[in-house]
Amino acid sequence: MRRRLPQIICGLFGLVLLVLYFSSHATAKTLNLLILVEYYQIIFAFTLLVGVVSFVRVNLQSIERGQDRPYRVISLLGLAAMPVTAALWGIGGGSPFMWLFGNVQVPLQSTVFALLAFFVASASYRGFRAHSVPAAVLLVSAVLILLSRSDLGGFVSTYITPVAEWVRNNPSMSARRAILIGIGLGSLTTSLRVILGIERTWLGGESR
Repeated sequence: MRRRLPQIICGLFGLVLLVLYFSSHATAKTLNLLILVEYYQIIFAFTLLVGVVSFVRVNLQSIERGQDRPYRVISLLGLAAMPVTAALWGIGGGSPFMWLFGNVQVPLQSTVFALLAFFVASASYRGFRAHSVPAAVLLVSAVLILLSRSDLGGFVSTYITPVAEWVRNNPSMSARRAILIGIGLGSLTTSLRVILGIERTWLGGESR
């Protein structure tokens, strides 16, 4: 019963949302809009809470085992510092919260994105080497897109931007649409499996 009840609730709400989405009735449209606007924010808040609880639990377990203890302690202190300073001194200009945001959080985010850009550039260098005709086409397309989006001013020819836009709107769009169709079919299949009770891994069990 501990698993059957969540399955029944999930199935019922899934069917209701499915009917509301495809129904043209005014009440169904109003309820659908209400769910999309209001309840998604509540769900997002709960997912954030689950993420924070999981982050704290994983770090506490690592501290107990002695794994990377200083870094884990700093992570937990950083997690607690922002809400505590916001609750005590507010989030206005000149507050400790804004000082931490501007001098700690923003530089850390910039560092993470810089590292991400470095690894993307490194992977692109290895992947875009023109070993074949398709790889050469991919390399030329990537260079055109990068040049059209770069801030080089008058150094970039005026003919590059229209060509890059054509690449984005035609070959690239075809690939993106295929990926989006695959994502949509995968999401639909997973949703139907959850609604029908076939997919039970989210309850800690195995799917049939």
